[in-house]
Amino acid sequence: MEIRLAESYGFCFGVKRAIEIAEESKNAITFGPLIHNKEEINRLKDNFSVRTAHDMSEIGNEQRVIIRTHGIVKDDLEKLKKSGKEIIDATCPFVTKPQNIVEQMSSEGYKIVIFGDENHPEVKGVKSYSKNGAVITLDTEGLENIAFGSKVAVVSQTTRKVEEFKKIVNYLLERVSEVRVFNTICNATFENQDAAREIAKSSDVVIVIGGKNSSNTKQLLSISKDYCEDSYLVENESELDKSWFDGKKSCGITAGASTPDWIIEKVISKIREITI
Repeated sequence: MEIRLAESYGFCFGVKRAIEIAEESKNAITFGPLIHNKEEINRLKDNFSVRTAHDMSEIGNEQRVIIRTHGIVKDDLEKLKKSGKEIIDATCPFVTKPQNIVEQMSSEGYKIVIFGDENHPEVKGVKSYSKNGAVITLDTEGLENIAFGSKVAVVSQTTRKVEEFKKIVNYLLERVSEVRVFNTICNATFENQDAAREIAKSSDVVIVIGGKNSSNTKQLLSISKDYCEDSYLVENESELDKSWFDGKKSCGITAGASTPDWIIEKVISKIREITI
């Protein structure tokens, strides 16, 4: 079995930065999962005593609070500031960017449109910076029957497909006289998605490694399936199925932006073991 890694995969800048911050903040607590990879979250808990609070009530008397990579809603951040706790901000700068854009554009009277998953913590955080709410959608159907007014500002969740973002933008351009477009999809997402596309084109089977609740990882799986039907998502080596590799000669590997190298290495080793 020939095993090939995509040219770009795994940890992005924002995740690397957040992990380093957490490792330097022993005995702190994160507001929400630091990243979308439970294996790495467990490592930080076991090795650095960095625990996770899922909402304000779970923070309790903890004095050092790490803001997760995806950011948090503005009201919760303000409450933390007023509480006097030490705030350690690990929000990815690529996430802070749409937060600032939405705050500024909404203050200037623009209707805000966010291309993304309304249930994703990043999107919830970005929306909270709009002074008058926002329209959140994953497709053009979600924009139907919306009264936009004369001017709209549109941003994207950082990990979405650029092709889908263009559809949202084009829909708005045909219906609104002034559309301000801010491409807030991060560079690492572009690079990883392009690399996944290329590796899938020349592979018999593709293994995507990452958290199943990770948006960018699910996007990589979707792209891989477009070019290689036998593409699978695993969180760790224990989820590999030997039958996936039957009759296959080449295996492409890619990984989400929250997937550490040590998990990738374990998956590759297991593939080698079961395909001998």
